[in-house]
Amino acid sequence: MSIKEVKLKELVRTLAAEYFSRQSNGQSLITVTGAEIKSKGERAVILVTIMPEEEEKAALGFVHRQLSGFREYVMGRARMRRIPYFDVEIDKGEKNRQRLDEIAGAV
Repeated sequence: MSIKEVKLKELVRTLAAEYFSRQSNGQSLITVTGAEIKSKGERAVILVTIMPEEEEKAALGFVHRQLSGFREYVMGRARMRRIPYFDVEIDKGEKNRQRLDEIAGAV
């Protein structure tokens, strides 16, 4: 992975965390855990975790509805030649890590 890709991932992660923390209504905690850059920077996937887990579906729907606003937010704050199209996914790796911590604590 090139330095440019690493910087782009970190920029997307930071901007997403700022934007969604401002837009959230506080019913659930939306944490941006990372970003993946695909198709040579044309597409970016934002990885999130959502607490409580019961609100995951509603919060994920909220985040998906906010993506066009987030794209405008990035246009105004980042100097990028090409703004990627964004998508959001639940960070399954983080979810699995939390489950392992739960199991380890029960032993």
